[in-house]
Amino acid sequence: MQTRRDMLARSATVAGLMAAAGLLPTPALANWNTAAFDAKNIADLMKALGAGAPVESKDVTVSGPDIAENGSVVPVGAATALPGVKRVLILIEKNPSVLAALFDVTDAVEANFSTRVKMGQSSNVYAVAIMGDGKVLFAQKEVKVTLGGCGG
Repeated sequence: MQTRRDMLARSATVAGLMAAAGLLPTPALANWNTAAFDAKNIADLMKALGAGAPVESKDVTVSGPDIAENGSVVPVGAATALPGVKRVLILIEKNPSVLAALFDVTDAVEANFSTRVKMGQSSNVYAVAIMGDGKVLFAQKEVKVTLGGCGG
């Protein structure tokens, strides 16, 4: 009959062997671009990301409410069905940091993302798609905030 102590010892041995073989899961590490998240306007952001000037496109869509009751949790989304997308950005024009979210995209991922952002005041929300060939496409939507979430 196996005791709890034997079971724990064997479990620790198996975990040690898995760790030695590199079979344990590793934590996800975020790729933090400090210059991009510190950018105060869209031109500085594009420069920090090494991208060109964005051009408006109907192939990129941005979703969000027309009026947000609470600026602390505003649901927004960005999507495109174009092939060759490398990055999708969500930008809030009047926030202290214009970049709200950055998603790296591969061919195995559908470029359709949604998240919740803080908005201090009514502002334009941009969905930006950076293509593999260097083109930068965007769509915009105005979201009105009745109660600011960034200290307002």
